Amino acid sequence: MTPTGPRTSQQPAPASVPDRQPLDEHVTASVRAYAADQRAKADDLVPGPEDIAADGCPSPESGVRWEDARDAHLERFAGEQPRVA
Repeated sequence: MTPTGPRTSQQPAPASVPDRQPLDEHVTASVRAYAADQRAKADDLVPGPEDIAADGCPSPESGVRWEDARDAHLERFAGEQPRVA
């Protein structure tokens, strides 16, 4: 953290940073793609807490029990074709 606050991914890195090695263009593209993927995953999670902040917590009666969600997921998982990691 800097005295002016944390640096975000929206801020460009300083033009000259002596203790860093430049990346080749393929590595740079891969890192940017990874960052975009992670940002998209985070963006998918944001509506949940925003909804809770705006409207409060949902009642337990309106949700799905975690055991039921787990069992449904395991059933879907068991029905998939085997894959090689």
